[in-house]
Amino acid sequence: MAIYFASDFHLGLDKPKPSKEREKIIIKWLDSIQSDAEEIYLLGDIFDYWFEYKNVVPKGYTRLLAKLAEFTDNGIPVHVFTGNHDMWMFGYLKNELGVILHKKPHLKTIHNKVFLLGHGDGLGPGDKGYKFIKRLFSSKINQWLFARIHPNTGIWLMKKFSQKSRESEKEVISFLGEEKERLIRYAEQKVKSTYFDYCIFGHRHLPIDFTLKNNISRYINTGDWLWHYSYARFDGQELQLMTFAND
Repeated sequence: MAIYFASDFHLGLDKPKPSKEREKIIIKWLDSIQSDAEEIYLLGDIFDYWFEYKNVVPKGYTRLLAKLAEFTDNGIPVHVFTGNHDMWMFGYLKNELGVILHKKPHLKTIHNKVFLLGHGDGLGPGDKGYKFIKRLFSSKINQWLFARIHPNTGIWLMKKFSQKSRESEKEVISFLGEEKERLIRYAEQKVKSTYFDYCIFGHRHLPIDFTLKNNISRYINTGDWLWHYSYARFDGQELQLMTFAND
């Protein structure tokens, strides 16, 4: 049995491949791991935009949602972390699919190894502009006000927010080095006060496996399913960063 970690599907974004095409690849990957999956952790930005009204959610993603329900119905826990593109998840996935929803980084012991898990947005030094926006979007009052907008307009606005966010992120596809990678710097500071064997985040869109200065703990970034189709697998003893070979 194995534990699987993946992030940054960004379903709803039709680049570089159409969203439905990438969704089908994700389903193939989920099918391939279903026989030995003990738990699954989806570490944020599963959707490129998301907002849950009381009785309305964005249309689409039926293949993924059905597959996740199949996992939970069969007793395989599925953990979903909110990301910066889908932070407005509330109770829909939990109530309809039976997933376990996390809105903050989560520390968990799995088979005697300690994991620090999360999406990774807003962590580490700098990025003050996004941290301010995240506080605004996390406000219960602002969420209530947004829910007053008609879904047709609200979801259109979410798409626009998502596009603007991507433009401002200016994604860097190469490894920047220890001193410039914010999440590595965050992990180095965090491990000084809270020990963990593995710090696994998404958000960066680049598969990274980096041993921290204590020569024990590792920072893992699961990459994305736009370009890399990468994920992490923990078999109870060793953790590997892997790529799904889609035929």
